[in-house]
Amino acid sequence: MGSRNGFGVWILFISLYGFSHLQLFYGAVNQQDQIPPKNYVKMTIVKDGARTGAVCLDGSLPGYHIQRGSESGSQNWLLQFEGGGWCHDVKSCSLRSTTYRGSTSLMNKYETFTGILSDDISLNPDFYSWNRVKIRYCDGASFGGDSEYSDHNTTLYFRGQKIWKAVLNQLISKEGLGLARMALLSGCSAGGLATFLHCDDFAKSLPNARIVKCLSDAGFFIDVNDINDKNSIRTYFQNVTYLQDVEKNLNMECKRSHKNPYECFFPQYGLETIKTPYFLLNSAYDVYQFHHIFVPPSSDPKGLWKDCSEDPGKCSKDQILVLQGYRIKMLEAMKPNAIHNQKQGFFVNSCFAHCQSEAQDVWSGHNSPRIHNKTIAQVVGSWYFEREMMVKQIDCPYPCDKTCHNLIPIS
Repeated sequence: MGSRNGFGVWILFISLYGFSHLQLFYGAVNQQDQIPPKNYVKMTIVKDGARTGAVCLDGSLPGYHIQRGSESGSQNWLLQFEGGGWCHDVKSCSLRSTTYRGSTSLMNKYETFTGILSDDISLNPDFYSWNRVKIRYCDGASFGGDSEYSDHNTTLYFRGQKIWKAVLNQLISKEGLGLARMALLSGCSAGGLATFLHCDDFAKSLPNARIVKCLSDAGFFIDVNDINDKNSIRTYFQNVTYLQDVEKNLNMECKRSHKNPYECFFPQYGLETIKTPYFLLNSAYDVYQFHHIFVPPSSDPKGLWKDCSEDPGKCSKDQILVLQGYRIKMLEAMKPNAIHNQKQGFFVNSCFAHCQSEAQDVWSGHNSPRIHNKTIAQVVGSWYFEREMMVKQIDCPYPCDKTCHNLIPIS
């Protein structure tokens, strides 16, 4: 549905939020030289990180961006984990440490706040007046690791867990988060996965808050075989959790019920043990999972899926049937956790998309995707404020939803 210009905007959005997670675009190594436009939000450095060992891959201090709330929302808080993939071995983590994905020194010091982070009442009616925080991502394991690697030439700090704790402690002790009445922990992609890891910890840190909930946007990465019946994502996540010693920080209840502790890095298993109310925002045809889990490059050496992966309108009937099968597997992975739990909600559309909460034209707008004529912003708001008892929106299969943009970036 989008124009050629719209496609360019979508490419820019994806590049900012780290779409190609397994194939990190190392060419974009430095964000810091950009001149900040009006209404961008400046980075705050967590200076106590050096004392606690909370540092990025390269040893730089972690950071976040905060835009203060106003009026009735001044005691309400929304925290958003930034996304940006993972690194699974020393080589990929070393490369990552030389980019803005592994160093705040190389990050743009200003970020624009759009979508769920917007301060415009017309674009973000439920959260515009809240204190809104974007937590920058520089560890490569969804804020979950706690180890380091060192040889004669390289030291890599895998301190995602400590970064999370340091940011949370600074927000509570210095920024006013400890006085929160209502709070929402959210995240996009790898940041969405981080919300599964830290949701209950976030809630426990705010004992005086009236409402604390969590939301994952495009973070529900499923444990599934690819088109050649190989499970490359399972091996990949196993390597991530082993290298960065994530396993010790995974939910104990989950680990007791699974043979392999790293399985609890998969949201479909970790969600079973989360006690805090939770919302799943995901595409049933998530384009990251399409490109890297369902049909990774290794599974398609002859390029038979190339056209389909770039434009769903070019998919053959057989390819559409395969994608419908993956949609069913996605829904099956979600439903046991959420379908009978009134506290959990979900918005699962049939758009070819990835990360929808921070894209303004997708989150809330005249042409935003809808399910039953409701935008993502409307459904999330209804769930958070409990305007409806059961907030569980599941779209019909592709291509029935004509509100989708279906703009797939080339990864």
